[in-house]
Amino acid sequence: MQPGDVVTKANVDAVTDLVSPGVRWCLEHGMQMRIVANRPIELDHAYREATERHAGQTRLSPDGRSLIGYVAGLPFPIIDPNDPQVARKIMWNYEHRPFYTDDLDARDFDADTGPIDNEPMVVERHYIIDHLRVLYFTGRVHVDPMPVLPSEPGVRLKFSLHPLLEPFDLKGSGFSSVRYLDPDRQDDTWLYLPQLRRVRRLSSAARSDALLGQDTDVDSYGGYAGQVPWFEWKFLGDKTVLASFHAQHFPVQYCPGGGDFVFCDDWEPREVWIVEGTPIDPQYAFGKRVLFIDKQTFFIAYSDMYDRRMELWKVWINQYGFRRRARPDGGTEYADEMPFNHSVSMVDIQLQHATRVALPSAAFAGAEGWYFNQGEKTGLSEKFFTIAHLIETGH
Repeated sequence: MQPGDVVTKANVDAVTDLVSPGVRWCLEHGMQMRIVANRPIELDHAYREATERHAGQTRLSPDGRSLIGYVAGLPFPIIDPNDPQVARKIMWNYEHRPFYTDDLDARDFDADTGPIDNEPMVVERHYIIDHLRVLYFTGRVHVDPMPVLPSEPGVRLKFSLHPLLEPFDLKGSGFSSVRYLDPDRQDDTWLYLPQLRRVRRLSSAARSDALLGQDTDVDSYGGYAGQVPWFEWKFLGDKTVLASFHAQHFPVQYCPGGGDFVFCDDWEPREVWIVEGTPIDPQYAFGKRVLFIDKQTFFIAYSDMYDRRMELWKVWINQYGFRRRARPDGGTEYADEMPFNHSVSMVDIQLQHATRVALPSAAFAGAEGWYFNQGEKTGLSEKFFTIAHLIETGH
C-alpha cells in the first residue's frame, strides 16, 4: 500500500499482514482506511527528561508483578525482545506511558450502539457522558506535587466516568475506580445506578462485563485498562501495522454506509509490540487479549479479544491525532503534541454489534474534549473520585 491508497473490503487482502484479525473483520464489513505516510511522534519534554533522569533504576520484582525503584518516566527505556521478561516490561511501560501522567479530563462525548448488517447503523441507544477523569498519584511530571501525590499512600490512580446525561433511563449513572500499587490488591470499582438508589461494588472479574447497555467493558478502555499483575503476559513479537495516529477529522467522521460503526480517516504504518494477556481470574469474561502497542508512544492501536473458547469475540480500535491543540482554530495549547483520542469503536464480532464513541461529540460545537495534566484548572480534584460525588452528581 502507498500513501493515497484507500483500503476497502474489495482489496482487504492487500493489508492482511498489516492489521489484526479483528480490524480485518471490520474492513470486510464496510470500514475504510486512507493510507498516509508515517510521521514520528516525540515524547513530551517533561516525561522525556524524567525518563533520562531515572534511567536504569527501575527493576521488576522477582515475580514480575510490581516495579521496584520506579519514580517517573518510562520504566524500561530499552526493550530487548530476547529478554525473558520482555512482555511484562512492555506492559509496565504501557501502564506508565507518556502524556497521561498527572491527570486527564475527557468531557462532552457521546456514544451510539447498534447492529452491523451492511446498512447504516440503526442507533439503538444514544449516550452523552459528562466526564471521564483520571488522577494519577505516582509518576507525576507536570503538576505539583511531583512525582507523588501524598494524600493517599499506596494508590496508583483513580478513575471515574460520571454522570451519564443520556439516555433518560440511565441518567445520573456512572462508576468510579481506585487502583493500588500492591499487586495482590484488586481494583476497587463502584457502579452507581440512580434507578436502584444504590452503589454496587464490582468484582475484578465483573470489570470485563459490558456495562450500561454498551459493548464496552471497564477493562477495555484505551485498549486495555486492567491491572498488569492480574494477567499472564506473553510476547508475540513486533511488526509493522497500519494504525490511526495522525487523524484529521475532529470531531470524528464515520465511514459511509454500513461501515459507519467505525471512523474513516488516515492510517499510517507504525511499528508495534504484540503482547498476549491471559487473565488469572477464572471468572473473567475474556479468554485472552492481544494488544498492538505502538513502540514510540506505548499507546494501543487496537486490541483483539477472544472468548473462553479462544475464538475472536471483540476488537477495540483507537483513533488518535497528535498535535498541540485539540482544534486548529483555538483552545488550550500544549508545549508538546498530545494524543487527542478522536474516537474509539468496540465491535462485537460474534453478535455483529458495535459501540462507537466520539470524543468530543459533534453536538458540542467548539468543544475541545480533552484536557491533559491541568491540575485543578479544569475543576478536577480528589473530591470528584469519591462515592459521595458519584451519588451527588447522579441526583
